[in-house]
Amino acid sequence: MAMEKKQQLQCYRAAPKPTFRFAKHWAVLLISIFPILNTGLALDYGDALKKSLLYFESQRSGRLPYNQRVTWRHHSGLTDGLEQGVDLVGGYYDAGDHVKFGLPMAFTVTMLSWTVIEFQHQIAVAGELEHALEAIKWGTDYFIKAHTSPNVLWAEVGDGDTDHYCWQRPEDMTTSRQAYRIDENNPGSDLAGETAAAMAAASIVFKKTNPHYSHLLLHHAQQLFEFGDKYRGKYDENMGVVKSYYASVSGYKDELLWGALWLYKATDNEKYLEYVINNAHCFGGTGWAMAEFSWDVKYAGLQIMAAKLLVEEKHKEHGDTLEQYRSKAEHYLCSCLDKNNGTNVNRTPGGLLHIRQWNNMQYVSTAAFLLTVYSDFLLNSNQKLKCHGGSVDHEEILGFAKSQVDYILGSNPMNMSYLVGYGPKYPARVHHRGASIVSYRENKGFIGCTQGYDNWYGREEPNPNVLVGALVGGPDYQDNFTDQRSNYMQTEACTYNTAPLVGVFAKLLQMEGQKSHDNHNQPLVASY
Repeated sequence: MAMEKKQQLQCYRAAPKPTFRFAKHWAVLLISIFPILNTGLALDYGDALKKSLLYFESQRSGRLPYNQRVTWRHHSGLTDGLEQGVDLVGGYYDAGDHVKFGLPMAFTVTMLSWTVIEFQHQIAVAGELEHALEAIKWGTDYFIKAHTSPNVLWAEVGDGDTDHYCWQRPEDMTTSRQAYRIDENNPGSDLAGETAAAMAAASIVFKKTNPHYSHLLLHHAQQLFEFGDKYRGKYDENMGVVKSYYASVSGYKDELLWGALWLYKATDNEKYLEYVINNAHCFGGTGWAMAEFSWDVKYAGLQIMAAKLLVEEKHKEHGDTLEQYRSKAEHYLCSCLDKNNGTNVNRTPGGLLHIRQWNNMQYVSTAAFLLTVYSDFLLNSNQKLKCHGGSVDHEEILGFAKSQVDYILGSNPMNMSYLVGYGPKYPARVHHRGASIVSYRENKGFIGCTQGYDNWYGREEPNPNVLVGALVGGPDYQDNFTDQRSNYMQTEACTYNTAPLVGVFAKLLQMEGQKSHDNHNQPLVASY
């Protein structure tokens, strides 16, 4: 029996303990000065883009559609919500297990939507826009179901503790599918705020192609924001089952500001902007200068969105507050670029940003996204980023973002692509139940709760199914990576790791195409 393994694993996804980093009183982050290794790899950003969107199909819960491309997956979770009398079929599994956690799922959808808003043209030119829209809609369809009344949002299906006792394919699940909710008596402003942000951002995405759906999303987003703002509280304090997995360490104020700003972008209604301005100080929007952006801590993303409002004439009356947001946004960017005074993000000897040991790549992918977005903003507004270490132009910022993406794709000391399925060498033993067990389509024989541990978990062989497009946790602070299923800190992948990269891949693909076009048009020069 694999009882010992199971006991070790049942808590394996506890949230990283020390997550919140405040500006003025942080421990000083030392930084290595080694550059990214240049291995001369020819990187195919178009292939990375296609594969990144394929990953979300591997993570689907519910009844799979006729055009499902990941054929080793099948229907799962078809009775979700049945015990509670609500239809909660659908949505995404966040990682290698089968709990549907609302907060990281909503953040994933917000980031997918933001990436399409910023880089829709590039994604469309690459032929991947339809797949990007499908990935977003798979999440928002679920949120519509989960928001059963104005002040009720179903927050989670399943629970981590019982789920981690078993190693099964999602198609064979025998673990608890109990559903948990937030409501007036059990508030969760962080979850309501993030889900509002996801639906507001998605409403922008679908505004032209599906206006009725866009309007429906906006209606839900507005109700959720009002609910989260009126009944304030942290969702993990009122729903203890999530505490060990996705605790809201940063609290709910960042999500309320974040949700309000997305609603302003979606509606152009001044009341949402006034919320962001009036609560800027007391909610920490202009107080906290961060060095990370994640499913938990939204400040850096919020601050960058607010900073971009400064160039519009209609926002001049809020110029002072927006400048404070911009100052904190630039602290984040300068920290990533190693150009702050003493509060820079660590880097590995190979040049990768390193925030913490557990699933570090989530912070790398969000940093690459925010740097790319701000680079475009500076280019379009003819500005430079001002850091303690000097001013930085848009090209240098984008160049650093590219270096992080190139590291992910294989330009690193291990010569390993951390995007599964991309390149000649990538993690073959991803910590993922469905990928590590023979496909249901190949073998429909039931695999029990402990049978997966006994027969599949400990195998030395590569996973029978390749989790294409998944971004795993990645290497440690010394660039070392051990490709073992049990090494979940490094080999587990999450939806919110990959989501921010979709647009960045498309942007880099466009750049490569432009460079190729420019080279092609160079006049021929005789050589002697």
